[in-house]
Amino acid sequence: MIIAHDLGTTGNKASLHTDDGRLVAAVTVPYDTDFRAGGIAEQDPDSWWQAVCRAGRELLAHSGAPRERIGVIGFSGQMMGAVLLDRAHRPVRPAMIWADHRSAGQARTLAAGLGEERAYRLLGHRIHPTYSLSKVMWVRDNEPRTFRRVAHVCLAKDYIVQRLTGTLATDPSDASSTNAFDQRAGVWSPAVLDVAAIDPGLLPDIVESTSVVGRVRAHVAEETGVPAGVPVVIGAGDGPLAALGAGVLTSGDSAYTYLGSSSWISMSARRPLYDPAMRTMTFNHVLPGHYVPTATMQAGGASLEWIAHLLRPDDGPERIARTLTRIDDADTTGLYFLPHLLGERSPYWNADARGAFVGLSRHHGPAHLAKAVLEGVAFNLATCVTAFREAGHPVDRVDAIGGGAASDTWLRILADVWGARMRRRSIVEEANSLGAAVTAAVGSGLVDGFEVARELSTVEAEFTPSADRHRDYTARHREFLDAYRSLEPWFARERA
Repeated sequence: MIIAHDLGTTGNKASLHTDDGRLVAAVTVPYDTDFRAGGIAEQDPDSWWQAVCRAGRELLAHSGAPRERIGVIGFSGQMMGAVLLDRAHRPVRPAMIWADHRSAGQARTLAAGLGEERAYRLLGHRIHPTYSLSKVMWVRDNEPRTFRRVAHVCLAKDYIVQRLTGTLATDPSDASSTNAFDQRAGVWSPAVLDVAAIDPGLLPDIVESTSVVGRVRAHVAEETGVPAGVPVVIGAGDGPLAALGAGVLTSGDSAYTYLGSSSWISMSARRPLYDPAMRTMTFNHVLPGHYVPTATMQAGGASLEWIAHLLRPDDGPERIARTLTRIDDADTTGLYFLPHLLGERSPYWNADARGAFVGLSRHHGPAHLAKAVLEGVAFNLATCVTAFREAGHPVDRVDAIGGGAASDTWLRILADVWGARMRRRSIVEEANSLGAAVTAAVGSGLVDGFEVARELSTVEAEFTPSADRHRDYTARHREFLDAYRSLEPWFARERA
């Protein structure tokens, strides 16, 4: 059997799979994030380790599967963070996760030194403070005593794999999320690291996502609940693995959207997509020689989590479902939510952007606010849908995964805003770990190829856009864009 771990933003999801990748059971163990003013978003890497160990033990206990049947372990992990380690591979400070954007100054230094167009074509991404490299520069510039202890830099899944096996490495998909990876050459970019003045020796070796990088060490076996000697496959970043978990392998497959803390729309392609307006980015796929052009916003599901917490703080795990109750009939005409609670990547790449309700009136209540949040995320990603369509990538059918995909209301709104058929997959919250399980199965020789992913998750619901509502939303999308453009000078003034 296969254990897959998905180190997300809010917790680690461990899933148990048969040797051909079929989902048997899943367990989630949460951990905390330290969000503070000034763009700070940090997590304790040891909390990831504790979550992986606890989730693995609970998974086996709840499923009743004998630990001796575990044949391989694979990983999915949150991308774009910075885990700084000493020579003994111990963290020297909390990890700066993807949502941390305090390194805006360092990002501007990189952009000025490389040129934005050159950087975009070299990296597949714009230079931005949410990426790993500028975070490392920030620690060097602001915490010099700490930085003198740094011997290694890695990403979330890589740290856990090292603790399990003793091997520190990363894969091309996670490397492509650092702003330090030459995407076409497949190596750390000497040009970028030279401008950043960062020693390339700090960065891990890059191996294929299917690589068996080691085995569970004896001294951690009891803690993790699995036997010593179990092979460990490095896996990949959560975005490309979400594509695999959604069955998006080649350019002939549909687009997909992930509705998690951050949210994105993506597809598979044989070459990076370079958008003239640089609204989108491209990650390396888990499949060698393939890419996943992507448009990612910072606070998709996080915006829904935020409004649900504000409106129903005492409802616990049911707060989101109760927040969305009876919002379908709420008339939000003239009301807009700008979902930039953590700055923004696609389509604006503006770390100074902030969230805002625009057009509030006295009659607006909780249902209006909640619906405006769902529409705001849909509008923001609609700009990215336009970018893909302009580049010749059709977006007429979109498969939805992630926790937000469980909401019929949200999928109807997305269908109507984008003018595309939305399809919910049968596996939504476990899509990342499903991708990790398939990658582990391929890497360990349990299956012959990635194509098995298409059989493991099926379409269970479909939402067809209304022509009338799409026409109305298209007009409202223009007003949404105007609201952002009107506030953009204010965002910049606040930073100054």
